[in-house]
Amino acid sequence: MKGSGRDFEQAFLNEQKLRLAAEQLLKDKSDVLVAINNELQKKVADLEHQQALFVQTEKMATLGTLSAGIAHEINNPLAYVMSNIESIQHATPLLVTLLKLNEQYLNNEIKETHFKHELDILNLQYPYAWLYNNLPGQVNDSVEGLKRIKQIVHNLLDFAHPSTQQDKQLTDITVAAKNALKLLSSKLKLCEIKTRFEPLPLIWCNLSSINQIFVNLLMNAWHACEYDLEKGCIIEVNLFEIEENICIEIKDNGCGMTEHTIEHIFDPFYTTKEVGRGTGMGMTLVYAMVRDHGGKIEINSILETGSTIHCLFPLKTPIN
Repeated sequence: MKGSGRDFEQAFLNEQKLRLAAEQLLKDKSDVLVAINNELQKKVADLEHQQALFVQTEKMATLGTLSAGIAHEINNPLAYVMSNIESIQHATPLLVTLLKLNEQYLNNEIKETHFKHELDILNLQYPYAWLYNNLPGQVNDSVEGLKRIKQIVHNLLDFAHPSTQQDKQLTDITVAAKNALKLLSSKLKLCEIKTRFEPLPLIWCNLSSINQIFVNLLMNAWHACEYDLEKGCIIEVNLFEIEENICIEIKDNGCGMTEHTIEHIFDPFYTTKEVGRGTGMGMTLVYAMVRDHGGKIEINSILETGSTIHCLFPLKTPIN
């Protein structure tokens, strides 16, 4: 009996020792997993930061390409606004004098005869007919010109604004399509732009990213067409709903793509453009941004005929 008691005690101690060793091993493994998880989270955050930098770099490269056209778009309304303001400035002494004379007359500080005499002198110096025939139009034209400049700057700021995951909101992507077409209006002025925007429900998305998708796809369509402008550049922008998805469809009648190009189009730094005309990151970022929204991209292209690109965005927000 004594022997069996000692055996039981030894077995208990051995079991306790093994259990403590197993618990320590489990703790060590857990600590390692926590450390690995923390490192992975840091790597993911670094990758997201690098992607954001790539996106911003691509935006700045696009704005650099568009800068000449944008300057022209701003310069036109600015020129006639400046002309109108200078004309109004020339008439300012007349307006100030008229107001002072009216105030003096209403306050009985000058007699009616003197008031009329002063008005006659002013009319000889600055014909009133010119003033009331031209001033309203000049003011209205200036306001319209400044509104146009404001809209151009607004579109630029919207496009250039750095975006983050937290910027997602319920949005009508038709707004992004219209913004992109306005931003690229000077670049696409030689193209026939056809649009078909069906009424669409709002989707949870990052408007800045959708803006970038449209701009990159439209720029690619333009580059595909510019090799043979004699046949006429036609770009179609269609938005519609299909099978629980919102579809962005960009079609062009440009040079088309080879199978090799289609296979590598999303590869970082891959480009068919000559040196200095492309970063090779445009379609890579389009792919990343579409995937970030739980969507997918489909490409159909025929050499010397054109390309069609579909970006499909699910109506239901994907569960991460």
